Amino acid sequence: MKKLTYTLFVAFWASVGTIAALHAMDSKDKPAQEVDELPAYAWEEIAEHDSLDSCWKVIEGKVYDFTDYIPDHPTPPSVMERWCGKESTEAMRTKGYGRDHSPAAWSMIDDYLVGRVAED
Repeated sequence: MKKLTYTLFVAFWASVGTIAALHAMDSKDKPAQEVDELPAYAWEEIAEHDSLDSCWKVIEGKVYDFTDYIPDHPTPPSVMERWCGKESTEAMRTKGYGRDHSPAAWSMIDDYLVGRVAED
């Protein structure tokens, strides 16, 4: 019984360590791009990307193209589609029912960053 307990203990902490190491490596892979260096898009242009075939969203002033991510999102595509071409910070912060997306989701969106909202 002691061997089994010890083995499970070691396996658990080895798994935790591996996950932590992978997370640390993943978050350091790409340098953060300065917002001012990003291309600027007018709201009119962003609004044109309002479908599952071309889904841009604005989150905290940055423009993201989530078109390729939609099939991988854990909810039905219709959940994401209603936010395409729109300001979507609320969707990220509340998931529509008051619960923020995970830190992993927040770090993942950088992969889809295409620009920033142009100043009026």
